Amino acid sequence: MKIRFVLSIMATLALLALPVYAQHGGGHGGGMGNAHSSAPSSSMHGNSGKTSTGSGPKSVSEQLSDNTKLSSKLGSLLPAGTNLQTASQGFKNLGQFVAAVHVSHNLGIPFDQLKAKMIGPPKESLGQAIHALKPAAKSKEESNKGEKQAKQDMDDSKAS
Repeated sequence: MKIRFVLSIMATLALLALPVYAQHGGGHGGGMGNAHSSAPSSSMHGNSGKTSTGSGPKSVSEQLSDNTKLSSKLGSLLPAGTNLQTASQGFKNLGQFVAAVHVSHNLGIPFDQLKAKMIGPPKESLGQAIHALKPAAKSKEESNKGEKQAKQDMDDSKAS
């Protein structure tokens, strides 16, 4: 009887530890969030560069300052007079910002409204923001399209 009790306690403790283990990535690459995410590959995240002091990843604003070709392209997609440095504040990475610019342009959604939905609070994914602001649009398709355009722009700006 004591053995059964001890085994049941051990099994319960093991099961309770699983969520904690999963939150730390379980040793499988640190975890990138939801496994069912439609997020593009890590090459689009755009935080790989270091600041000139080497103190950490560059901000989206810094990356735009360093990449005039990409900045010029994005400037042509946003309303005249939009400050890219200000517009990019609050986005978690360059890819997310570039995709939002494309979606705003493609669907005629005011960029400031799309940005507000995405950076929150509460934060929404690009697809959720599209759905909220333009319910008739196919949000998943439009989100994927914007992300592909962003990846292409970022790749093109590195090529030269």
